[in-house]
Amino acid sequence: MKKILLLCNAGMSTSMVVKKMEESAQAKGIDVEIQAYGAETFQDHLNSYDIFLLGPQIRFKKAEFQAIANGVGKRVEVIDMMDYGMIKGDKILADTLKLMG
Repeated sequence: MKKILLLCNAGMSTSMVVKKMEESAQAKGIDVEIQAYGAETFQDHLNSYDIFLLGPQIRFKKAEFQAIANGVGKRVEVIDMMDYGMIKGDKILADTLKLMG
């Protein structure tokens, strides 16, 4: 099972993105776990998820988080601002799965 963690400031919008991603995964029969937490918990979850997606509002943390994630071979990406704003869970999930190989 692939495990995806979305990180944000605290936002309601991120939980809506997770819900849409989960609905898309379920409809396509994709076995994936998707959660959202505040960015301050990033290091607490470092070993529990395969990839970390940042909400566009915290994209400035990408370099800092990627430097930490490199130590355990994980990837940090920023969710496309338009996809995030329009809550395109299916597109965000598809893009993420491509990144994960």
